[in-house]
Amino acid sequence: MDLTREEEAILNGEQGAGIQKAMELVTALGKIYGADSLIDITSAHLSGASYKTIGDGGLKYLEDLVAGGAQVSVPSTLNPVGMDRTRWKEMHIHPEFAEKQLRIIDLYGQMGIKKTCSCTPYIGPNVPSMGDHVAWAESSALSFVNSYIGARTNREGGPGALAAAILGKTANYGLHLDDNRKPTVVIDPEIDGSVFSYSLLGQAVGMAIGSGIPYFKNISPEVEEAKALSAAMAASGSMALWHAEGITPEAGNFDISDLEVIHIGKKELENAYDKLNRTEDVQLIAIGCPHLTEKEMHQIAEFLKDKEKKNKDIEVWFCTSAEIRERCAEDVKIMERFGPVLADTCMVVAPIEGTFQRTATNSAKAGNYLPTLCSQKAMCRDITALMELVL
Repeated sequence: MDLTREEEAILNGEQGAGIQKAMELVTALGKIYGADSLIDITSAHLSGASYKTIGDGGLKYLEDLVAGGAQVSVPSTLNPVGMDRTRWKEMHIHPEFAEKQLRIIDLYGQMGIKKTCSCTPYIGPNVPSMGDHVAWAESSALSFVNSYIGARTNREGGPGALAAAILGKTANYGLHLDDNRKPTVVIDPEIDGSVFSYSLLGQAVGMAIGSGIPYFKNISPEVEEAKALSAAMAASGSMALWHAEGITPEAGNFDISDLEVIHIGKKELENAYDKLNRTEDVQLIAIGCPHLTEKEMHQIAEFLKDKEKKNKDIEVWFCTSAEIRERCAEDVKIMERFGPVLADTCMVVAPIEGTFQRTATNSAKAGNYLPTLCSQKAMCRDITALMELVL
């Protein structure tokens, strides 16, 4: 891999230990994946923010980086953490967990990272432009910006994205290259157009092809639908980019006439639904994975405004970003008659397994992760059906 004189100097430690460690990791990844050089990035989004996922080892790693003077050199945002910073007691969080979680957030902040703690940073604080090279580590968010915005990022790991943020560069391979962004299969779906149907579509496509770059015909997702589709395919498969006619900026650049066509209809969607539903009795309803948008907050509040919670045995959590929660104050008042509107966290990265065993969600992404990462029996339905469990 060819490095500039300045890059060689960083690798040799001439600009400090913190940035040297970042360069070592980025160049090592580049060599593994056959990159020819490094490229500048315009932003980063970092995972590995929850104490549940990184533990004491990750905390020590962050402390060492800060001690070495590491600072990010591009605008960088942070993924959800393991708790709401001010309402963690409502989430049944142990004080020791809370103390270490707050320490992790502080360490990221000391490196210059915006402490927004959301899996939807593209709604406000971190919006790439078409063609931008970025280093994003949240699977649903990186798929969204690759596909809906037309920025370019690989499916970065947490340490790799952090190293790229510090360096301001990433290795030039994978989805940064034109040839690797070509569609590999055409998907012809039949869905009703609801957000939940897009989530099930993503689940069905992940189950059908596992990996690759699908090209969708006959869909017109807006932000909420694209968010759900991206999240589901990233969790049920390993897809970091999709194309849709008239939606993805690059979609018109490709000849798809020779590609295999896969039909996703009622049977495939039912199979996806069955895969995600393993219980009929739940203790927690957790909505907002990825985080709820302002539009979704309005819709939920409108549905609930004249209703009351009757089933007190089921807890309800609504998950969004702190910015959206603040912007939707009137909606929050309605929603909090049913359960807390939590900011900067979600059910997947919170230590819910210490309190719950059966959790319901509206998200195929969460439906995949709840059994594996949280030891839950999961239920996955649309928001209306979930809320009817407590009405």
